[in-house]
Amino acid sequence: MNHEIEQILQQISVYLPDSRIVQAVIIVIAAVLLSRLVALVIDTTLKRLARKTRSDLDDKMVAFIQAPLVKTIVLAGLALAVANLGLDDKVVFVTVKLLLTIMVIVWAFPLAGLLKSLFGAASSTREHFGAIQPTTLPLFNNVGKILVWALAVFVVIVVWDLDATGWLASAGVVGLAVGFAAKDTLSNLIAGVFIMADAQYKIDDLIILDSGERGQVTHIGLRSTRLLTRDDIEITVPNAVMGQAKITNETAGPNPQQRLRVPVGVAYGSDIDLVREILLRVALDEKLISGSPEAQVRFRAFGASSLDFELLCWISDPLLKGRAIDRLLCDIDREFRKHRVEIPFPQQDVYIKQLPPNVT
Repeated sequence: MNHEIEQILQQISVYLPDSRIVQAVIIVIAAVLLSRLVALVIDTTLKRLARKTRSDLDDKMVAFIQAPLVKTIVLAGLALAVANLGLDDKVVFVTVKLLLTIMVIVWAFPLAGLLKSLFGAASSTREHFGAIQPTTLPLFNNVGKILVWALAVFVVIVVWDLDATGWLASAGVVGLAVGFAAKDTLSNLIAGVFIMADAQYKIDDLIILDSGERGQVTHIGLRSTRLLTRDDIEITVPNAVMGQAKITNETAGPNPQQRLRVPVGVAYGSDIDLVREILLRVALDEKLISGSPEAQVRFRAFGASSLDFELLCWISDPLLKGRAIDRLLCDIDREFRKHRVEIPFPQQDVYIKQLPPNVT
């Protein structure tokens, strides 16, 4: 009886596939089902939680995790199935390595996209990430992409058991050559990044360089900064120069207002109370002058030929400086003429003690 049963089982085994193939198929099916289950869990839990937040950054992170994780589970199932088929060792080695390489590529693409999203979110919050701004965003995106793919290439080299010494040496030589060839460009790039990180100035700020240039910042690039002077002339300054220059930022500070100092000289013998009253009234009537803080007048010194006063007042924007001083001086001259307050000018009296004999 037992002999007959064994014969029947042998005959059945002829028509049935190899058990290793069955195991491999089961492993692949299990991997696919597991990947579907993981995707379902992410959809029903993590994505719902991410939708409740105001930011879309967490939604992008969940999407980053879901796609490569599902693919990795399927690829891992395929690798395990191939390893259980009992094929030649070389075939198994190459197949598994190929699947691992595909896994690295599967993770590299979304990781580069995630870094791009993170840099984009950081550029919108300049108060926390000064170096990452809309102008430097392409730089950080490209650097992040290069680092991701460099890491991916390194992982692939490790997976295939290759000697990375030669690759690293070649990369070092190329890096040195590029560094020497583009020394000035690299110094400008690095200075540009530090300028944006330190936030010495920003777009629309009015700055004065130690070399005397005064203008409004119109562009902060990776290589240079552009200034628009009051003569509508654009000046391009390399960032390496800007990084070492002494910069006066007229727009910076807790308050955008700027104080004007208008020196005024009147003749000796003038009524100083009347002069003070005229200067204050002129500042009060001028629309370009801010009412708060209030204007002030200071009697500074007894000059060589005049009583030296100084009108101190505030303007709301440094760009109004030239126009405001022009209007104040015109109004002061008009009021002084009206009230007969003399504005002296330097003069000298020459006394001839004795003429030469030939001069009559």
